[in-house]
Amino acid sequence: MKWSGKVRKKQLKQIRALTFGEALFDIIKGSAHLGGAPLNLAAHLAKLGAKPAVLTAVGKDKLGEVLLARAEEMGVDTSYIVIDEHRPTGTVTVELKNEGIPVFSINEGVAWDAITPDERKFEALAREDWDVFCFGTLAQRSEENRKTLKRLLSEIKAKHFFYDVNLRARFYRKEWISFSLEHCTILKMNEEEAAAISSMLFGTVHTCRTICRLLTDKYPKISLICITKGPEGAAVYHKGVYEEVGTTPIEVADTVGAGDAFSAGFLYTYLSGYGVSKAASIASILGTYVASKPGAVPEYSGELMKKLEMG
Repeated sequence: MKWSGKVRKKQLKQIRALTFGEALFDIIKGSAHLGGAPLNLAAHLAKLGAKPAVLTAVGKDKLGEVLLARAEEMGVDTSYIVIDEHRPTGTVTVELKNEGIPVFSINEGVAWDAITPDERKFEALAREDWDVFCFGTLAQRSEENRKTLKRLLSEIKAKHFFYDVNLRARFYRKEWISFSLEHCTILKMNEEEAAAISSMLFGTVHTCRTICRLLTDKYPKISLICITKGPEGAAVYHKGVYEEVGTTPIEVADTVGAGDAFSAGFLYTYLSGYGVSKAASIASILGTYVASKPGAVPEYSGELMKKLEMG
């Protein structure tokens, strides 16, 4: 069910988004759920009414077939996805700790470690006028993907470049993060990631407000920062103004995909012409809802859509 709330009514054209990176299956309590932050983000954007495409890779196997079919069913453009004949479709085992906090065991040597589009796909991507190009850190663990990302950032046309820090296990390096910060216009991270970046780049853990100021001073392309804070809501920083947005207490099922839902809600609302406060409010509502449900991309309820309309 797609959202048809007030934010969508203001939209003058359909938002075109491209997400880049991992697409996989999360194995949670023995059940397989479609996953990977770029695919989750694209799926939520489609549910909200955008026109997203995902650039990733899947294996030439049964899981790959299912992933492609599910993504298409959710309204995600899969025409840029690479089919890898040598590597399997990615899987991640997710163990839920206290309060539904996930711990990820991420398999290596899988299809999304080699997102290498042919020239025809690169040319098609470069011809598009994207509203936003979205990328993260995890997919940069392979040299092939880092080369692809660098080319995409130099060739595609997009109004905004959205970087979701999304640190996972040992799969990040300071140079990958610095490169990403140099090329993004919108930055999103959670509170723990903000602390890690503060320590990594500035030698100590600053407050979120100070981190935002330091990052925008150091990386002038960044015009907007979102920091999610779990049950405490989120903070946004734009044009020197730091603002916190609360959220409603919930019973957490699992937090897998909640950050991606937040990103989708924020981007969809902001790119529809609303201010950062409205966008953060909608994002918090959607992220909280997803945390209350199992899986990264649950069905949207009628109650949720009413909340979004009032958001």
